[in-house]
Amino acid sequence: MISTPPAPDPSAWQSAARRLLAKMLAEFAYEEVIVPEPDPAAGPAAYRLRISDTLTYRFQAGRGAYGSWQVDPASIGPDGDPLHFVSQAHDAVLGLGGDTTGHLIRELLTTLRADLRLAEEALPAADLADLDYAELEGHQTGHPWLVANKGRIGFSDADAARWAPEARRQHRLPWIAVHHSLAKYRGVDTLATPDLLYADELPPATLDSFRHTVADRDKDPADYLLLPVHPWQWEHVVLPLFAPAVADGSIIALGTDNDLRLPQQSVRTFLNTSRPQRRTVKLPLSVLNTLVWRGLPTERTLAAPAVTAWVQRLHAEDPFLCDETRVILLGEVASVTVAHPQYDRLPTVPYQYRELLGCIWREPLAAHLEPGERARTLAALLHTDTYGRSFTAELVTRSGVAPAVWLRHLFCALLPPLLHFLYRYGTVFSPHGENAIVVFDEHDVPVRLAVKDFVDDVNVSAEALPEHGTMPDDVRAVLLTEEPGFLTQFIHSGLFVGVLRYLAPLCRDQLHVPEADFWALVRDEIIRYQERFPHLKERFASFDLLTPRIDRLCLNRNRLHLDGYRDRAERPHAAVHGTVPNPLHVV
Repeated sequence: MISTPPAPDPSAWQSAARRLLAKMLAEFAYEEVIVPEPDPAAGPAAYRLRISDTLTYRFQAGRGAYGSWQVDPASIGPDGDPLHFVSQAHDAVLGLGGDTTGHLIRELLTTLRADLRLAEEALPAADLADLDYAELEGHQTGHPWLVANKGRIGFSDADAARWAPEARRQHRLPWIAVHHSLAKYRGVDTLATPDLLYADELPPATLDSFRHTVADRDKDPADYLLLPVHPWQWEHVVLPLFAPAVADGSIIALGTDNDLRLPQQSVRTFLNTSRPQRRTVKLPLSVLNTLVWRGLPTERTLAAPAVTAWVQRLHAEDPFLCDETRVILLGEVASVTVAHPQYDRLPTVPYQYRELLGCIWREPLAAHLEPGERARTLAALLHTDTYGRSFTAELVTRSGVAPAVWLRHLFCALLPPLLHFLYRYGTVFSPHGENAIVVFDEHDVPVRLAVKDFVDDVNVSAEALPEHGTMPDDVRAVLLTEEPGFLTQFIHSGLFVGVLRYLAPLCRDQLHVPEADFWALVRDEIIRYQERFPHLKERFASFDLLTPRIDRLCLNRNRLHLDGYRDRAERPHAAVHGTVPNPLHVV
């Protein structure tokens, strides 16, 4: 029997499609995939984009920092259909081959389906502000920069309705036992053995039941490591691709630990809602979303606890980080990797086949919050409800402080710890909207920062610094390195371009804070830090955030022109195309 989802409201589809086309025009123009021309006859903010002799798109757009665009969805003509736009513009204007065009249309359609699901149960900003961290994640609309941000190639429509964060469904995850010949464990000192982890994460009766299940297969439980697995991954990847190991008992299905967990924006990460003090689990998911397949790289997963230990040691021994900014570092404290017997020995096969099975346990946010504090991802501040009310405006109103003062608190929470890691330790996180979490006081005023996702998104200076002397060899081997001049891009692109260039026009329109004042507040916070630590002056020059122009990193160009949808042996990175003016530079 074929299940038929309810038919969407045509007006809702048209509205979602028009918003997606506006985003496409804005982000493609920012990355110079398209070059709209001013249309002075239609007004000072009018632009046109010629597609062919018979088709020209016209729209109204504002311009902002870093050369960004804000396109008015209602102004787009002759139609607001992003699929029609791609089908007409893919060759001569966008420069896409047929294969990329086909996959892109698929991702746009699945993104629109997800947007419709979000719109069906959208809550006003006032209600969203009352939700806790885990619940709020299910109401977010996805990456603000990437156009097809919910493509999730690999998921069926039913899979998305079940497993995507906007489905807001809690799940009991199954666990498996994997023989030591395939699996390896790593943990921080306090979780040096897997038994210490299991004692924290599994009730004694559940752990005993799991071990009996292994023993019932005439296997020794001491020879096995235990880990949860995403049910979709078990069905679609583990059972077929690890079939010999399942057949010979090297991998044994165990059942669930009965805790309810909720998927977060990354889709593969689950928060424990039954027991919020238990660790978050990050699981591989062989689904292509945004730029990469969402697996777990074996080498980095193994190194995760060592990276955590090093970064947290820097934090613990630095009073500015530990006592003054009180930044929260959500460590990846334990991991299990499971090697595939063939793929992991073939470095030239597509990287997705070397990231198939494993688990990372991350410290729970709830355990770090003080009474009265609450947390929201930085991405939540970009959300606007269906009534046009921004989430940020709602929080500012609740705080009772002036908008500029609230923003000063926000930048004071975000920037000093990130700047200190950069200037003092030559180390950067990627503080994009999902990795950076803002902690608020009981009045909804930002007070401090929490950061997650160390192994995938921590980079260090390729130029040796004395502070790197404490870095263990296994950490040094796995962390990505960049030249000092490029290391600042992770703050520029992750935070300033990836989040604040969208927040600035929101604050202009809803809080009446001019964009020039917004960026002046950001710059003031950087200068305030530099005046506080004058002995790091040489580092300020090496890691210069205030240069006149910065490289333009392009996330959509990567998919459209650089990598497309082809398989490759290494994970892709953002494309670089030209430069853009830096709003933090003041002559």
